[in-house]
Amino acid sequence: MRVAKPGPVNWILALVPFLPILAMPFVAAGVRARPQLAALVALLPATLFFMLAAVPLGTIARVEWLPALEIGLAFRMDGLSRLMSLLITGIGTGIFLYASGYLAGHRDLHRFMTVLTLFMAAMLGAVLADDLIVLFIFWELTSLASFMLIGFDAHKYEARRSAQQGLLVTVGGGLFMLAGLVLLGTAAGSYSISTILSRADVLAEHAFTPWIIVLVAIGCFAKSAQWPLHSWLPNAMAAPAPVSAYLHSATMVKLGVYLLARLHPAFAEWALWEVMLTTAGTLTMITGAVLALRERDLKRKLAWSTVVSLGTLVVLIGLKEPLAATAAVVFLLVHALYKAALFMSSGILDKKAGTRDAMKLRGLGFAMPLTAAAAFVAALSMAGTPGFIGYMAKDLLFTVQLGVPGLLPVVAILVNVAMVVVAGVVAVRPFVGRRMESEKDIKDPPLVMLVAPLVLASLGLLFGLAPGLISAWLVEPAAEAVLGRPTGIALGVKQASDVVYYISLAAVAGGVIAYLAWSRIQPTLARMSWLDDYGPDELYGRMLKGVSSVSGAVTRRFQTGSMRFYLAATTGIMFGGAALVLLLKGGLDLPGVRPLPAMHQVMLVVLIMAGAVAASRLQALFAQVMAAAVVGFGVGILFLSLGAADLAFTQFTVEVISIVLLVAILARLPFRGLDNRTRGERRFDASIAIGAGAVGTLILLAMLAVPFSTHIPEWMGQSSWPEAKGRNVVNVILVDFRALDTLGEIAVLLIAALAATVLLRRKRRG
Repeated sequence: MRVAKPGPVNWILALVPFLPILAMPFVAAGVRARPQLAALVALLPATLFFMLAAVPLGTIARVEWLPALEIGLAFRMDGLSRLMSLLITGIGTGIFLYASGYLAGHRDLHRFMTVLTLFMAAMLGAVLADDLIVLFIFWELTSLASFMLIGFDAHKYEARRSAQQGLLVTVGGGLFMLAGLVLLGTAAGSYSISTILSRADVLAEHAFTPWIIVLVAIGCFAKSAQWPLHSWLPNAMAAPAPVSAYLHSATMVKLGVYLLARLHPAFAEWALWEVMLTTAGTLTMITGAVLALRERDLKRKLAWSTVVSLGTLVVLIGLKEPLAATAAVVFLLVHALYKAALFMSSGILDKKAGTRDAMKLRGLGFAMPLTAAAAFVAALSMAGTPGFIGYMAKDLLFTVQLGVPGLLPVVAILVNVAMVVVAGVVAVRPFVGRRMESEKDIKDPPLVMLVAPLVLASLGLLFGLAPGLISAWLVEPAAEAVLGRPTGIALGVKQASDVVYYISLAAVAGGVIAYLAWSRIQPTLARMSWLDDYGPDELYGRMLKGVSSVSGAVTRRFQTGSMRFYLAATTGIMFGGAALVLLLKGGLDLPGVRPLPAMHQVMLVVLIMAGAVAASRLQALFAQVMAAAVVGFGVGILFLSLGAADLAFTQFTVEVISIVLLVAILARLPFRGLDNRTRGERRFDASIAIGAGAVGTLILLAMLAVPFSTHIPEWMGQSSWPEAKGRNVVNVILVDFRALDTLGEIAVLLIAALAATVLLRRKRRG
């Protein structure tokens, strides 16, 4: 392994994303054998937390992967990656503990813990990556892992649909982002993120930059549930509570925000960047706030508030104000702490009381005092109560947002009112008033489920009372990474003016009043059916139905069951498209005068042509096979006459094996007669064959007209033995130089063989 700065710290940084992957078999086997030991899996993220905390800022580890493209397995530790990686492992420790109690006794607990470990690895790889391609690989791995976690209860339709929706939206957005990342690497001349950030002046003048901004933003918006790609996030609440707390509050949904923050120094001066982020973020805040007030389900209510928070973060990243970078970092940390605690608390309520309906949950404070304490303390941080770090985040948020001209200050105030209502409904309403009637024995869960929400909620108070614990070590370096330069702003120093302070208090007071009236407001909002009928979730459902209808129509039209039709359609489209390109793009060309072939070569060509004509004219099936063999062996002899002995013998070997297998298979097939095509069908097939042959000939002639470069064949000939230890160049090309291509071909043949075997067995049984 080659690292930028040799030393054990670099090895730690390079290994951290892969250690959870290596641990997955042991997690699966251990938890399956002894489910009661599932809580010990929390030692893995806890260990990674302390390992990452010990890695100093500026550490880089790089392993060369594709040197020609300057792509490497590169990882870097800076302020932003430290904040994200510590959130992933720190909150992950609590989530693993919580999950071991929440799913205790579940038959698939081992599968859940294993996939959760995979997700943690993918998130760590994404936030530590210092290469765009490596980041994208881990990015897509998070989508795959979240698909499996959201759909964990696969027997439920809601879980299956939500998992599919999350996968389609995030992976679809990822395809846009991949195009943007490729353009970004091309424009900057490197796929190294560190290098790209240092070449902002190059991107400022490049024609690709507007396209890069749009494509990358779409991918990030899809991952971080920005309007109008936001509906998958609340639907993902069909997953178990540990999934909601981990994936959709603290980590995965922040990945899009992370990438926007990571690339902000490169695009901060572009007006397009600011407009896209602030517009999408503001619309997301409004949408999430309205739908959060409308929701009765605790988890979905928290999910809509998460949508609001993600919109807020995107707005902050889009602003050029230095204070916005600090506000974004502090709010990202605060939100992760209180939202994970609230999700776990709502999961406890669901498990113990049997419902998540806020209208039904009442008076459980004395029955569940520890759960109530965790939820209430977390809600105080969410509401921005003085003494909590949530208050400092609110101080920064209001100072930034109220200073922006336009509608953003009004939206910020109204959204804050809505978030106070959400905090009250989730953390106060279920525990006060007359106790709900229930046949269940409602009480606090085992300590293993309470440790995480209690600790995370308490950290909000601890960091609020002692901000120095995280200011210089965690918050300021992260804000510097987002801004691209030191911010000069220390956490804990009051930023808001007296006017902003009083506006903030008024927003809290308005939130308390709205909370007291929520039971009357919610039914009114729920009756607004147009919010569902014309929302993106309904549009998503209609799009899926449209795709199903179109695919069904296409299938009925083209899946005729006729191999002859399939071959004709495939050949016609492929060679017809090639002919259009040749004609429209001026690709027709003829090679210059070349030495005439020898007489024996001319005779071989005539023999090959005769074999082709015979194969198409003969009636008997085996006679056609033998005629086709004449073509194959004739081509092999032609190769031999031209001096390509290794290629010729490879051709002979393939031809012999193909004929033997083909004859063996055809001998067992129940053919009842010979060719039964009509004269018109034969003429049509002949026209397809002649047209394809003519187009292929024109392509070959055009290729021969281009000057032949011997660079690649010379390199292959020279490298065959020293690099691949093979003297047969053709074999080396197949199994080494183009190994993945050959492996794909083998896989296709294997799949075809398995399909043929199944069909033959069914025929025999019939």
